[in-house]
Amino acid sequence: MKNLLLKWNQVSLVKRILVGLVIGLILALAIPDATKWVSIFGTLFVGALKAVAPILVLFIVMNALSRHKSGTQTNMKSIIVLYAIGTTLAGLVGVVASFIFPVSLTLTTGAEDVAPPGGILEVLQTLLFNVVANPVDAIINANYIGILAWAILLGMALRQATDSTKDMLDNFSDAISTLVKWVINLAPLGIMGLVYDAISTNGLSALADYGQLLLVLLGCMFFVALIVNPIIVYFYTRKNPYPLVLKCVRESGITAFFTRSSAANIPVNMRICEELDLDEDTYSVSIPLGATVNMAGAAITIAVLTLAAVHTLGIEVDFATAVILVILSAISAAGASGVAGGSLLLIPLACSLFGISNDIAMQVVGVGFIIGVLQDSCETALNSSSDVLFTATAEYAKKRKEGKPFTMSTKKAI
Repeated sequence: MKNLLLKWNQVSLVKRILVGLVIGLILALAIPDATKWVSIFGTLFVGALKAVAPILVLFIVMNALSRHKSGTQTNMKSIIVLYAIGTTLAGLVGVVASFIFPVSLTLTTGAEDVAPPGGILEVLQTLLFNVVANPVDAIINANYIGILAWAILLGMALRQATDSTKDMLDNFSDAISTLVKWVINLAPLGIMGLVYDAISTNGLSALADYGQLLLVLLGCMFFVALIVNPIIVYFYTRKNPYPLVLKCVRESGITAFFTRSSAANIPVNMRICEELDLDEDTYSVSIPLGATVNMAGAAITIAVLTLAAVHTLGIEVDFATAVILVILSAISAAGASGVAGGSLLLIPLACSLFGISNDIAMQVVGVGFIIGVLQDSCETALNSSSDVLFTATAEYAKKRKEGKPFTMSTKKAI
């Protein structure tokens, strides 16, 4: 048994996850009534990731900043610019696709009891209050904006600490990283449970009536992941972007697709950055930051569903309003993590740009809940994989500018 486990662990994580995916699919089709004992693996896996991620972010960021030496350059400015460019272009893709392939909706109910934000100021206000949240409360509620803020402040304050204090912090970070590796090794079982639960509980029949809308949404997300993002990477690195893009999609996107949580995928992204041999001082901050503000998939969802409501009601859209929608969807997407319900609850905010009443907008949100089985999974996969992609891109662009050799075709950058 021990030898079998050793051989299993020597197989790449992606291959093990694919095995878990296939087994989950087979079990869902063969014994759909065994929900409790199969789906519990998925629930436990996501729960473990969500439990360890806040503590990981707090200690990793604190440790990195406490040991940061004055004059040492990081790529945070470049990464933030890449996050902004990626999210804005995603919103643009969503708007353009909605004009090329207009979709009309059969409006539904089911979201009447949910209160959307009153405006963009409310979204930004929520984010600001999350920054100054009580640190213990931030960890308990997985408020990553608050966790990041406290980790940055404490890390900067600990720069003056003794070496023994910094060593203790370093040991804590290593211990938590080890725990994370243990959890990630359980991914095949977790994915098996998540796939089983998704197929046996929801099925795909409920999505048939919204096939065209799903095609536009998912088509936009795949276009951004496989066309737009590679163009951005090539512009910065001047090298073939696809080895890096496909690695990020394969290793980060797959787990994010099933966990449907950028926060839960933070440990996975940290591991990928470590494999790529990226600067820990940078990715320890950029990955948790990306999980909160880098929301290309959310920008697409907001733009496409808003324009679907517009087309359903026969409202004319001029060029200036379309441009405003692109900007609004990008800004709203960046603030989605500060609003309960994520991107779907920001649709009424975008609909208000066209004078669409809140009653109708919330019916569109109801449609979003129905197609969320696939929409939210693909959205999270795009969001999370882009975090690693842009973090790596910024570092490779820096090496290119400095004339240092690097490659994106192997497991580690050189």
